Amino acid sequence: MWFAENAFARGAMSGLAASALATRTIRLGVGVFNPFNRHPTLIAMEMAALDELSDGRAVLGIGSGIRLAQIGMAAPRRIAAVRDAIHIVSRLLRGETVEYDGPVFSAHGVRLECPLRRAAVPILMAAMGDQALDLCGQIADGLMISNLSPPAFTRRAVGVVARGAAAAGRPMPAEVVQYVTGAIDDDRHEARRRAKAVVGAMLVAYCHDGARRTVTPAQPSWGSRSRAINPCATSRASVGRTMGNQAELSRRKILCA
Repeated sequence: MWFAENAFARGAMSGLAASALATRTIRLGVGVFNPFNRHPTLIAMEMAALDELSDGRAVLGIGSGIRLAQIGMAAPRRIAAVRDAIHIVSRLLRGETVEYDGPVFSAHGVRLECPLRRAAVPILMAAMGDQALDLCGQIADGLMISNLSPPAFTRRAVGVVARGAAAAGRPMPAEVVQYVTGAIDDDRHEARRRAKAVVGAMLVAYCHDGARRTVTPAQPSWGSRSRAINPCATSRASVGRTMGNQAELSRRKILCA
């Protein structure tokens, strides 16, 4: 079960902690933390605590984040920042003393002072552009793909990740995760209203945050559509499978947080 941490919405850790205590077997994932809001050392601290609380069921998603400019973070070196973060976090969660001086983030003589539940916590990387996908193949345990990515993009992204892994002399990352937004409500109209608002807002955010740089030639007008998208006018096809009551979404293997 993935808990999103979108800008200015609910923070992920409270829900993850509550779910860790209320469940026994399901994996609990953060989708995603970015190293600008949380320094990599803090990410490692949070994940070590969650992994201990959940008895070894935590999964970490790391990405560069969106809407950073609204809080005064231009983040011009996103790829380098994510690389630094994964290097630092992965070593700390393996129980190592980290001595690392990166172009964006550093850690000197840092070691977690809490018990670690297992040898490592899986780290997946959220990626869209080719540079990020290539980096994912080089250093991450898996790939996280956006809710709204079409199958053609997913196939292409996996290919870029595989090439990055091969160039680094390592196997293809073990996991590819693409999650969907779900709206749980016994009232179908209310579920649709909530799902439409979320999906529409995501379309606008992706267009404005640079998704138009990564679309295929078959989608040349994607970027220009951002001004015309009305979150409340999102099509039924976009939200039809993301809504329903708990039983309906469970049958579709959609988990909601």
